[in-house]
Amino acid sequence: MRAITYSRYGGTDVLELTEQPTPKVGPDSVLVRVRAASVNPVDWKVREGYLDALLDVTFPAVPGWDVAGVVERVGLDTPELQVGDEVYGYVRRDWVHGGTFAEYVAAPVRTVARKPSSLSFEEAAAVPLAGLTAYQSIARAGVRAGQTVLVHAAAGGVGGFAVQIARSLGARVLGTASAGNHEYLRGLGAEPVEYGDGLVERVRALVPDGVDVVLDYGSDDLVATSRALLADGGTVASIVDAAARDELGGHYVWVRPDAGDLAALAGLIDAGTVKVEVAEVFELADAAAAHQASQTGHVRGKVVVRVD
Repeated sequence: MRAITYSRYGGTDVLELTEQPTPKVGPDSVLVRVRAASVNPVDWKVREGYLDALLDVTFPAVPGWDVAGVVERVGLDTPELQVGDEVYGYVRRDWVHGGTFAEYVAAPVRTVARKPSSLSFEEAAAVPLAGLTAYQSIARAGVRAGQTVLVHAAAGGVGGFAVQIARSLGARVLGTASAGNHEYLRGLGAEPVEYGDGLVERVRALVPDGVDVVLDYGSDDLVATSRALLADGGTVASIVDAAARDELGGHYVWVRPDAGDLAALAGLIDAGTVKVEVAEVFELADAAAAHQASQTGHVRGKVVVRVD
C-alpha cells in the first residue's frame, strides 16, 4: 500500500511517499480503507521528536491519527461494525507506527464510529481529534445550560467545535480571537473578545460577575487570567497547561479515543448543530505541504489530506 512515512525525526523533508505492507487486523480491530486523513499539531510535534519522552515511535512511522474511510475487513470480535461501513475515527495508540496517512489503517473498534452521513470523507476526517478534544473537555468541566463559558483560542480547530458544543448545551459563550476572526465566531454563536493586553477588562465589561467555565485551547498567562475572571465556584479545563489542574483545581485534559463520544459528535453534526470547517485539502503525495500549512499556526479549520 502507499503510505507517507518518516524514518527519523526532523522537518517536513523527512516525509516520504513509500510502499508499506498492508496492516494486519487484530481481533478487536477493523481494516479501514482510508479516504481522507487530517493534520493536527500533535502530528508534526511527534515527527519532530518533541513527544519522544511520552510516546514510543517505531520507524518507519506513518503519521496521522484522524481518519475517514470504509471498513474493508473486520477482526474476529468486532460486532459493532461490518464490511462496507463508512467510519471516522481518532486512531491513536500509545505508540506511533501505523498511522492514517496511508491507503489502509488497522483501527481498534474503540477508536472509530460511523461517519456523520451529512459529511464528505474530507469533512469527516477533520473532526475526530479536534472534535473529541472539545467534547471531552466540555464534559470534564461540566458545562451546562445557563452558564457563561470563556473559550480561549476560539477560532482554532478545537475552539470552533467547543463554541458550538457549549452553545448546544445552552451556555452563553465568549471566545477570544484576533479581530479578523470575530465575524467567524459570531457565526458560530460566540461573543468575540480580542485577546492580548486588556483581556480581563474586556471580559469583565461583558460579564461583570465573572465566567463559570474557562476552556483553554491556547492562552497567555492562564492562571492569572482565570483567577481574575472565574466566578465563585467556577472551573477551568485546559489541553495545554497543567496549571489548570495543579494550581487552579480544574482539569488538564489529554483527549482519548472513544467510539461513544464520536457517535455523539456525529449526531450533533447530522442534526446541523455543529458545523465543520476545512481550510485546505491536499493529496497524499503532498503530505509535507499539508504539515507545513498546519505548522504555520494560522489556519482556521482543519488541513485535510485526500488519500483515495
